[in-house]
Amino acid sequence: MSAASQPTIRWHPERPQLHPLRMVVSWVISALSLLFAALVVPNVTVSGFWGALGIAALIAILNALVPPVIASLRLPFTLISSFLLILFVDAALLLLASDAFPGQMNVPSLGWALAVSLLAAAAAMVITILAGMDDDDEYTLRVTQRIARRSGNVQHTDVPGVIYLEIDGLGLPVLQRAIRDGNTPEMARWLAEGSHHMVEWQTDLSSQTGASQAGILLGSNEDIPAFRWVEKSTGRVVACSGPDDCAEMEKRLATGVGLLVGGGASRGNLFSGEADATILTVSRLSAEKTANPGYRSFFANGFNVTRVLVLFFFEVCLEWVAAIRGIRRDVQPRGHRGGKYPFIRAGMCVVVRDLIVHGVLSDMMQGRAAVYATFSSYDEVAHHSGLERADTLEALRKLDAQFGRIMRACSYAPRPYRIVVLSDHGQTQGATFRQRNGYGLDDLVRRSLESGSVGDVSGAEEAQAMVGHALTEATGRDAKDPDADESGPEGEDVIVLGSGNLGLLYLMNHPERLTLEQIEAEHPRLIPALRAHPHVGWLLVRAASGPLALGATGSRDLVSGAVEGDDPLAPFAPEAAQHLARTDGFSNVADIMIGSFYNPDLEQGCAFEELISFHGGLGGPQTRPFILYPVELAAPQQPILGAARVHEILSGWRRDLQGEFVPEATVTPARAPDASAT
Repeated sequence: MSAASQPTIRWHPERPQLHPLRMVVSWVISALSLLFAALVVPNVTVSGFWGALGIAALIAILNALVPPVIASLRLPFTLISSFLLILFVDAALLLLASDAFPGQMNVPSLGWALAVSLLAAAAAMVITILAGMDDDDEYTLRVTQRIARRSGNVQHTDVPGVIYLEIDGLGLPVLQRAIRDGNTPEMARWLAEGSHHMVEWQTDLSSQTGASQAGILLGSNEDIPAFRWVEKSTGRVVACSGPDDCAEMEKRLATGVGLLVGGGASRGNLFSGEADATILTVSRLSAEKTANPGYRSFFANGFNVTRVLVLFFFEVCLEWVAAIRGIRRDVQPRGHRGGKYPFIRAGMCVVVRDLIVHGVLSDMMQGRAAVYATFSSYDEVAHHSGLERADTLEALRKLDAQFGRIMRACSYAPRPYRIVVLSDHGQTQGATFRQRNGYGLDDLVRRSLESGSVGDVSGAEEAQAMVGHALTEATGRDAKDPDADESGPEGEDVIVLGSGNLGLLYLMNHPERLTLEQIEAEHPRLIPALRAHPHVGWLLVRAASGPLALGATGSRDLVSGAVEGDDPLAPFAPEAAQHLARTDGFSNVADIMIGSFYNPDLEQGCAFEELISFHGGLGGPQTRPFILYPVELAAPQQPILGAARVHEILSGWRRDLQGEFVPEATVTPARAPDASAT
């Protein structure tokens, strides 16, 4: 049904209410937390419960007044400057309270005040969770609404907006089991109550965020053969995690039909979808180093900073405990979980997640026409813990709870909203190629060449890169991956790259892609060694006769479909040959594309990177993402093959709701600020 044919329905948003009893309980909890912190932190004293109650009241009042002023400042590098300033203010407020009530509280210095602030925040969170009061949606929404009104950009309209929430890396089979087992109660309720339907779609090759989001947000993912690849003409490695690379890809692929044109917002994505507003969007990272108003709703609530800092370190501790438990129980397969990874996990599961949630809530209170937000915490934990291990499902549960917050916020937005939840790909699990063999794909290639040097270019995975981009945006300095090969491919005769269980092999002595016959002439042992390896499933090469898929005991012509011997693509989806043939036409396709084996009985393959759950190639749940959509939207009539087709469906839904992406035509002027808002 088009927007023009829909009946006229006047939208009347609700107003978030503050509950006096809840406020009193929160006040008491704050006082108890302050007492606890004073007992633990040296040289700090609070004279009894009533003194703590008075101090807590003063701090609450000051916290309602000061942080919104800071949030309104247009500071460069908004993320870090506002974070540090709010943290300083929280400690300064305690000092101010100590001076205001010298007989009730004594805090000797700013450092001790900061310690009290963080410890009291931790204690308050524990108590509120035990009391079943661990959300403050009403207060958060009132603050967010007030900021939106003061911006003067609120769009009051009956035309529905669309919120697209992407769960990075979640396959349909995993979500179905999570719904069944109670790990995603919010999404389970939507399906049980009949408000939403769910449908599967199939990724392109490669099944990773760069290719999928380019297709979904921009309408095309042409010439993106993997997460990273080599431009043979220049010898440069291009990666879907690089801001400059993503900006160049978006410039090449954007044609004015982006999913978020006409008043949309991009939150936490690789590409902007041609949105007007962005935060943590890789292709627009250079623009985000300046003052960014997208974070105002987060910093306007002063408790957010201390809460996020406490939860960050709590998440680090959870990861350490989970890693030790996995070692003690000898869980297999088991990935590397030490070094900086616990902090990267905490960054994705707490800091980035909360920033994006508040960005979405702010967009809703402004009435933006469309918002696309990516949440990568499940994907990050699954890479290292496994698809459905306890801590992975806990990360998914926490995302589901945030989606419940966003759904409840719809009632208070200045326009009605439809919420669509989707994934960009899934993941498949299995011990890595190196774990299985004791050597990597680059080592196999090196010993199979007649001559020449081999370079294995590594770099940050998707979620690790996103944390780096957050740091870059926050500080204005590029966050380099210390494990990355800074020398690049210069001087190497052969470059081997891994993109999950998809490998790419480039013979750099030739600027053009070599044919099978040329490869066999120069390196006669290379192709046979790759084909015979038990953990290689298929090779994509270009023969003189056309593209071929080669396996250990057979081959398949990707044009005619003729099979000689055993079909190497038999263990994979029926569309596998179509995916390989399409990739063969990309200008940056490798001389040899290498797919890992896949065992459909065990649902296992192996990554050419050190990730025990992976995506990027073919085989298993990695190619089976989902779309969870409201029942009033038109159901897809055909199987959904490829990310560009998802773009057509999502854009079609938006067009049905909003017409030709011109919601401004129905917008009424923003109402004057409500003086009663607190």
